[in-house]
Amino acid sequence: MASKTIDNAFTAKALRGAATDPTYAGVLSFMRRKYSKDVSDVDAVVLGIPFDAAVSNRPGARFGPQAIRRASAIFDNDPQYPFARDLFEQMAVIDYGDVLLDYGNHQNTPALIEQEAAKIIASGAYLLGLGGDHFVTWPLLKAHAAKHGPLALVHFDAHQDTWDDDGQRIDHGSFVCRAVREGVIDPTKSIQIGIRTEAPEDFGIKIIPGYEVEDMGVQAIADAILSHVGTAPTYLTFDIDCLDPAYAPGTGTPVAGGPSSAKMLSVLRKLGALDIRGSDIVEVAPAYDHADITAIAGATVAMYMLGLRAEKLATRA
Repeated sequence: MASKTIDNAFTAKALRGAATDPTYAGVLSFMRRKYSKDVSDVDAVVLGIPFDAAVSNRPGARFGPQAIRRASAIFDNDPQYPFARDLFEQMAVIDYGDVLLDYGNHQNTPALIEQEAAKIIASGAYLLGLGGDHFVTWPLLKAHAAKHGPLALVHFDAHQDTWDDDGQRIDHGSFVCRAVREGVIDPTKSIQIGIRTEAPEDFGIKIIPGYEVEDMGVQAIADAILSHVGTAPTYLTFDIDCLDPAYAPGTGTPVAGGPSSAKMLSVLRKLGALDIRGSDIVEVAPAYDHADITAIAGATVAMYMLGLRAEKLATRA
C-alpha cells in the first residue's frame, strides 16, 4: 500500500506521473490530476465551464464537467489506451477547476470565460475545456485567437452552429457564425464532421455530413481532415451529440443517424499531425444519460485530446 495514492487531486507531490487511487474512491479531478490554480511549469490545463443557459432544447450540460471528471476515473493507474503510455510521465497537467459564473447575469458569461482562458493560455499551457453547452467554445476560441491569430476549426457535431448571430446572442447554435464574421476562425481551413441537420449558411466551411461519415472509413475521414486543415493552427471542438444517441444519449439535442464512439475515437487518434492549439468537449448532459454511457464517451474524447498533446510533446523532447 505504500506505493498507492488516495485523493491524488489534493495530495499529489508532483504534476507528472500516474495516480493510483482506487477507481471507486478518492477525489474526482479529471484523471486524478492535481487541483491547482498555479499554471507555472504546466504543460496542459483542464478547465471546467459549467454553463448551459444557451441551449435550444434540453438543459443540463452545466453538470457536464462533473460527469466527465467522474467518468475519467476509469483511466487511472494503467497506461492509457491506445497511446500505450502514461500520458503524465512527461506531461505536467493540472485540473484548474471550474470558471466561476453568475447564473443571474448571463450577459457577463462570455467575458468571464474568455478572461479565465486567456490567463491560462498566456502561460503557454495547452487548454482543454470541459463544457457546458457549445456556446462556451465561442469565448474559448476568442482567447486562443488573441494569441495565435485566426484558427482552423475542426468541429465534430451533429449541427453546423451557423445560425444567424447579432454579436450579442447567448446561443449554442450560432457561435460558428460569429467566429467567422469576427475573423476568429478561417472558414477556408475549417471542417465539420458528422453534420445531420440543415442550417441556412455554411460560410464556405467544408462539411462531411453524417451519411458520408457512415460510408467512409476511419482513415478516409482522417485524411480528409488532415488534407483540408494542413499546417494551420487549429482548435478542436467535439460536441458529444456528434455521436449517435445510442452512444451518447445524455445530451441536450440528440440527432439519430450518427457514428459510433469507436469510429470517431479512431478518427481522433489519427489527427496527431494537426497543429492543435486548444480543444474542448461539450454538451454532456448527465441527467439524460444511462450508466454513464455519455460521460464515459466524453471523458474518453478528452483523454484522447490529452493523448495527442502528450505525443506532440514527446516528439519535441
